[in-house]
Amino acid sequence: MAVTRILFTAAQAAALTTLLSACAATPEKTPEASTEPAVFVSDYPTQDRIEYVFNCVAQHGGLTYITQYACGCKVDKIAEKMPFEEYDAAKTISYLKNLPGEGGSVFRDPKRAKDLRKKLKEAEDYAEKSCFVK
Repeated sequence: MAVTRILFTAAQAAALTTLLSACAATPEKTPEASTEPAVFVSDYPTQDRIEYVFNCVAQHGGLTYITQYACGCKVDKIAEKMPFEEYDAAKTISYLKNLPGEGGSVFRDPKRAKDLRKKLKEAEDYAEKSCFVK
């Protein structure tokens, strides 16, 4: 294995040092200082997004380009309406509300559970209308 050494002249080294120190000293733009609109960034983990798309595709008749695109769109629209923590809690509550007896009542009866299920339903309805052409 050959080792390559890069030799700089004193002037080149000084110029490189000046350049690098200028880069480090240059403050970055903060989002508030930017005149461009903020880009939406989702906090949904990739695994949860993929799981949602797979379930959505299955519910809409199988994998086609249209269902794949629309279901990817749908999870993005849901992410616009609710943060992942709320989505995850609402999804869990929705799955577990059908447990019989007192075990299920913990997920059915509290106001917070009802509010989260309602918010998820509204977000899914919005996403369905926004992404699927009827």
